Amino acid sequence: METARPTRRATVLAATLALLGAGCSGTGGSSGTGSTGDRLELVNCGQPVVLRTPPERVVLLKSAAVPYLHELGVLDRVVARAGLYPAGYYDESTQRELDAVPLLTDRTDTSGHLRISREVVLAQRPDLVLGEVDGLDRASLAASGIALLEEPALCTAGGGDPGFDTVYEQVRLYGRVFERQEQAEEVAGRLRGRVEAVRERVAAAGAPTRTAAVLYPTVGGGVTYAYGAASTATPQLEAAGLRNVFADVADRVFEVTPEELLARDPQVLVLLHSDGDPDRVLEAVTSLPGADGLTAVREGDVLVQLFNFTEPATPLAVDGLERIVDAFGPATTSGTTTGTTAGAS
Repeated sequence: METARPTRRATVLAATLALLGAGCSGTGGSSGTGSTGDRLELVNCGQPVVLRTPPERVVLLKSAAVPYLHELGVLDRVVARAGLYPAGYYDESTQRELDAVPLLTDRTDTSGHLRISREVVLAQRPDLVLGEVDGLDRASLAASGIALLEEPALCTAGGGDPGFDTVYEQVRLYGRVFERQEQAEEVAGRLRGRVEAVRERVAAAGAPTRTAAVLYPTVGGGVTYAYGAASTATPQLEAAGLRNVFADVADRVFEVTPEELLARDPQVLVLLHSDGDPDRVLEAVTSLPGADGLTAVREGDVLVQLFNFTEPATPLAVDGLERIVDAFGPATTSGTTTGTTAGAS
């Protein structure tokens, strides 16, 4: 869509309200429900979405969708982006495509969440926004006739399975959205093959299962967050032959005290961050009271890596899985590993 047309916006909003009134619902984070003419009707985060297919003006508010769009050859549909897009995530080809997309803002809070106004986004005349942020939710965009899609693992409700099956389903969803179904099947097959190769590698090693935790420390002091059963961290650790010590916590992410961390005493730590110096992320954990009593710290089994290499469930989480196995597989020796990249939540 080249311009913002009031008649088109009214049509999309009316269709969305009609779906809401009909009680349309879904069990997954993103699932196709059908198409009519040039419209695609689907469910995302448990909410109905009606959008034009294929979208022509996309605005990115989170980095998670980038690998999907690149693999499907539609990253050139993105007219603007906001947030953090660390170079460590991308190959040269993807980085060149991203560099061509204007950056609206990279202003975030201490937890890595984007700060951007509704007016700045609307000025781009998008027909699709990827990523929900505070102050710019699905309802406010729908009021302007703009569709929003969020990654299922980041849904506050109706997100479905946070595991790798969601990655394969999501690439197929983007394939429908951008009319790249055949290409999406090929991408999904390659991603599934990589995950299965890791599982086979872990099973063949026959090593005892070690315990692990995935944390998001606050650099400079403050809250430490841990990832539980509803996060991609749990199935990622399982695929790597590790057991999440916080898998009994139903939440996706939650605050954890040094005392609780010490009590659970993971043998492996994966530390996530959004940007900046990975060494400071490591220091944020090693400086916690009693941290020298943690087995992972004492043995040096700590990996610092960018947020999107674990959260949410995207192709980058497949990269992150391979990194974890390379760092903590039975053929490796102990020693703190510092990632060279950082991610956005």
